Amino acid sequence: MAGVIPAEQNGTGYAKSRFWALTLGCIGVVYGDIGTSPLYAMRESVLAAVGQGNPASEPVVLGILSLIIWSLIIVVTLKYVVILLRADNNGEGGTLALMALAHRALKRGGGIVILLGIVSAALFYGDAIITPALSVLSAVEGLKVATPALEAYVVPLTVLILLALFAVQSRGTAKVAAFFGPITLVWFIAIAIAGFWHISQNLAVLRAFSPVHGVEFLAGHGMIGLVTLGAVFLVVTGSEALYADLGHFGRGPIRAAWLFIALPALTINYLGQGALVLADPKSIENPFFLLYPDWALLPMVGLATAATVIASQAVITGAYSLTRQAIQLGLLPRLEIQHTSEALFGQIYMPRVNTLLLIGVLLLVALFRSSGALASAYGIAVTGTMVVTAMMAFVVIWKVWKWSALAAAALIAPFLFIDLTFLTANLLKVVEGGWMPLALGAVIMTVMYTWRRGSRILFDKTRRLETPLTSLVAMLEKKPPQKVPGTAVFLTSDPQSAPTALLHSLKHYKVLHEKNVILTVETSPMPRVPEVERVRIEPIGETFSRVVVRFGFMETPNVPKALAIARKLGWHFDIMATSFFLSRRTLRPAKHSGMPRWQDSMFIGLARSANDATDYFQIPTGRVVEVGTQVTI
Repeated sequence: MAGVIPAEQNGTGYAKSRFWALTLGCIGVVYGDIGTSPLYAMRESVLAAVGQGNPASEPVVLGILSLIIWSLIIVVTLKYVVILLRADNNGEGGTLALMALAHRALKRGGGIVILLGIVSAALFYGDAIITPALSVLSAVEGLKVATPALEAYVVPLTVLILLALFAVQSRGTAKVAAFFGPITLVWFIAIAIAGFWHISQNLAVLRAFSPVHGVEFLAGHGMIGLVTLGAVFLVVTGSEALYADLGHFGRGPIRAAWLFIALPALTINYLGQGALVLADPKSIENPFFLLYPDWALLPMVGLATAATVIASQAVITGAYSLTRQAIQLGLLPRLEIQHTSEALFGQIYMPRVNTLLLIGVLLLVALFRSSGALASAYGIAVTGTMVVTAMMAFVVIWKVWKWSALAAAALIAPFLFIDLTFLTANLLKVVEGGWMPLALGAVIMTVMYTWRRGSRILFDKTRRLETPLTSLVAMLEKKPPQKVPGTAVFLTSDPQSAPTALLHSLKHYKVLHEKNVILTVETSPMPRVPEVERVRIEPIGETFSRVVVRFGFMETPNVPKALAIARKLGWHFDIMATSFFLSRRTLRPAKHSGMPRWQDSMFIGLARSANDATDYFQIPTGRVVEVGTQVTI
């Protein structure tokens, strides 16, 4: 079956020590987000069912617990752990990796898949902003339980923690990440112990394992049941992370961490909170922290804060990775990418993304000021992503796994129905705060769509104006201009046409280098390109060669390293005698561009904000010659 990770990645080929080390690591990185859901999910679910100040009856608590347990089993365990972890793109997971895989497989209608990928990516950014604000707020609110006098300090302390978290991003997280797994493991043990103690006080909550209680609750509560379902969904937020981090940890460790650690601990804790709410209805104000005796409250607030910072770190890192993939796939303009670790290629930092996330997170804390208010905004972003993921998974199962369309639909339809039900339930919260991720998603979708469409229009327009490369080379070799020693490398996105920089160089300097290379950097739909497939060289004439360098969408382009590979293929050059010629375009709006005027302005603004191609392709700045051109779009 397609989509199977090689043995060295899926856990079967690991030495036991390596396997369990990866399992411990993914406990922190992968399950940090879903692992902190007990801080607010049970409280919000019960309050949605009975309202503020009303006691919850046993049927209500059992119904909610049943919905929670079966959400964890169906959505996380079956959909993600069992099925989606097999839908990998050469070992990589995540929404854009799935989009690239589906787009490659679907020859017709690929535009729909791209649109789905844009929607999913846009909603993920909403998740990336909400998670740090909600998680840290919910942890720091434990101070109110320990000492009510500290309530006024909850928001300022949350802001300080978030400022510190985003400030350290530029230093890299490799050293801190070593503690993520152990701290989150302690967290899971601590929440399981507290839950187990309260379960032992009321074993009746174990009846919640029967799905009958959940079905009866939904059937008997009508619209209130649907609203409650929207709150119940909070227990599975963060499950996208286990698919997105597939390439970092492999299928085996992710499955082991979920089945043996995260799932049992979460289930026990939710059951314990249910037992506490039945024993003391007033505990619904904060059932998580009230599970613990007074002497353990402050240590648990500290541990909860550490766990939520880890959860936030994971989603921030995910936003960097997603942005890099979006750039490589042509959905966003080039942005500065800094590598923070020589050993770990995936450790990157993106200054502009970091700043925008920080601004968004602080605005949310200032606007909502409590985890309860912010929880209303959380579900829409995640449910929307899950719906889109299910749709793209159908394409992969059908086209890549070679199932019949009917069999693929039969497998995915139940999960899609559940995801759509959750989405409908969360859409009821639009007025309360759900508007925020929808508005943010709409803005990001507009940016991505504008960049992709504008880039296509610009490419088509410039291609019509450019000279075929083979014709120009034939003319130059028939009547060669004066030659100068060295090698000239002309970067272009269209290897079939003469680069603008070459034409301007001939026009102004009237000379040609001894060796001339037309270099094109391509992005492959694969996450990473093997070294043997990195470079393709094609001679055009005596003095010209066409070189195509390919990078995967998970890779950061490095032209000098790629050209070092070209040396092995027989292209001999001296980097100190090589000049790189780039065309710097200045865009101007045209009367009729194919896009509305406001979209023209947005595209031009995005193009101006793009990171310099020299830096992005890691070309030595002292060897670059830039030629300016003006283009109307």
